Amino acid sequence: MRVAPEIVLTEDERAELMKLTSSRLTSVRLSQRARIVLLAAEGMQNLQIAEHLGVGRIQVARWRGRYAEMRLAGIERDLPRGAPPKKVELAQLVELTTQSKPETATHWSSRKMAAKLGVHATTISRHWKAAGLKPHIVRGFKVSRDPKFVEKLEDIVGLYMAPPEHALVLCCDEKSQVQALDRTQPGLPLKKGRAATMTHDYKRNGTTTLFAALNVLDGQVIGQCQQRHTHAEWLKFLKKIDRETPKDKTLHLIADNYATHKHPVVQEWLAKHPRFVMHFTPTSASWLNMVERFFRDITTERLRRGVFTSVPELITAIDQYIAHHNTDPKPFIWTKSARDILQKVIRANSRLSSKQNAALH
Repeated sequence: MRVAPEIVLTEDERAELMKLTSSRLTSVRLSQRARIVLLAAEGMQNLQIAEHLGVGRIQVARWRGRYAEMRLAGIERDLPRGAPPKKVELAQLVELTTQSKPETATHWSSRKMAAKLGVHATTISRHWKAAGLKPHIVRGFKVSRDPKFVEKLEDIVGLYMAPPEHALVLCCDEKSQVQALDRTQPGLPLKKGRAATMTHDYKRNGTTTLFAALNVLDGQVIGQCQQRHTHAEWLKFLKKIDRETPKDKTLHLIADNYATHKHPVVQEWLAKHPRFVMHFTPTSASWLNMVERFFRDITTERLRRGVFTSVPELITAIDQYIAHHNTDPKPFIWTKSARDILQKVIRANSRLSSKQNAALH
């Protein structure tokens, strides 16, 4: 049987405890703990004290024991309960996250890492945030192997940052296989407390190809939807650009290396129209073409959640979007110099090479 520790008070200790029980400045908790100690000093057992003060016997035993061990300091503040929290070494966590993988997964989650280290998942999340680690995110990339990468990069970035006078710079490309999708069931509209709904399955009603030319200077877009995207459609779009731009302006067209852009028939037409100057992006570097930014906008704002029962309805929606865009166009501003981009590419290639060499050894 566990025996409660005996409490023997000096005159000063008794006076101090009495003061705590009578002072209006003392908290209710501390006043109650002081009464427990005073009654224990009178020889009362824990159960008697608990019944007298209307508290639990375990609570009486706790504060009686703490006073016996640490005197007044033992009852003045609450001591932490349970085992002390387990600390995580940040260096160890970073090394585990970046240099290892769980047995049955491709990357760590906060719960898996917490189970391995014996801590709470929120602790892992907090340390990951402080270290700038996001194991759940992976970003795609493609390093261009174009032997003329630097030359093409400097050419195109130069057009963005210092466009020539008496000329227009147009970023051109086609967005192929734009689908006219109709949902199998009507969705519910957005309302307070509920997101809009849309069925995950759909009906295909055909496709179209959007050809677009983005004016780098003012952000206006020349667009045309066509059924296919062969060299014939590309040539038709070039003729549309020719009709809708001032005849006294030289046109610098930025495009990718798609075969239709370099077809002999297209080359023959360009030779007869010398005001068209073609600038081709490096292979696997479509991110250099700013019209891709416009394609992203029209996809997220109009196409992805759109419902189209036919291709003509889809084309009408695209034409209306472009017309509305051109009423108040906003140009995209290119900020990175060719040197900045090149240094980043060099760093990426260096890391990839070191990674490949390490894998070989």
